[in-house]
Amino acid sequence: MGQVIAFTSGKGGTGKTTICAAVACCLAAEGCKVLCIDADVGLRNLDISLGMRELAPISFADVLADRYSLSEATPHPDIPNLWLLTAPVAEKPETIRFQDFGALLETVRAHFDFCLIDSAAGLRDGFHFASSYADRILVIATPDPASLRDAGETADQLSLMGKHDIKLIVNRITPAIFRALDWTVDDMMDEIGLPLFGIVPEDPNVVLAASANRPLILCTDRRASLGCLHIARRLRGEKVPLLRIR
Repeated sequence: MGQVIAFTSGKGGTGKTTICAAVACCLAAEGCKVLCIDADVGLRNLDISLGMRELAPISFADVLADRYSLSEATPHPDIPNLWLLTAPVAEKPETIRFQDFGALLETVRAHFDFCLIDSAAGLRDGFHFASSYADRILVIATPDPASLRDAGETADQLSLMGKHDIKLIVNRITPAIFRALDWTVDDMMDEIGLPLFGIVPEDPNVVLAASANRPLILCTDRRASLGCLHIARRLRGEKVPLLRIR
């Protein structure tokens, strides 16, 4: 039975979509059968981070409406074992029936090793239906006060929803930021109240890869790409040390 993992954040701009895409690519590159679902209804961007923006992937709403089957999810052109269901752009989150989305994920678990859901940022409807049926939830935050506060509120909301396997990923870390704020990763964990699952350094290759319509891991194996590889291996149950930020 496969795992469903939701990537979420308390606010936009944390790099949630980039991390979701890169971790999915890493899992697929290491032989796992992976489905990505963009749950940001009306504002899809996961295809860009996956290097699939020039394709016309079907949406998960098309599968829910039986216009297409799950087996027709769009395969990645360069990375075997990776498929995408994009978000519908002509619907609103409140039109998605939670029960139907949950039933889809039950089918997904039977056919894929991992399903990675890119949730809508914030606590809108898209956040709720993406998180409600996830087995594990990864909250993405950046080392700034607004992101930390919003990530803490997100963690509180997830706990109220009865979710228990919730962990933190800190993105866009630089030594200069920690020196300027006089903070450490431990301070961030204390602020948000979640155990740490991974750290990802600031990396200009993220923007360069998206501009070139290429997955990050096919452009570099360093910095952010390496941080996401470590996260992917932890999801598979491996013991991997945290990345050292230099």
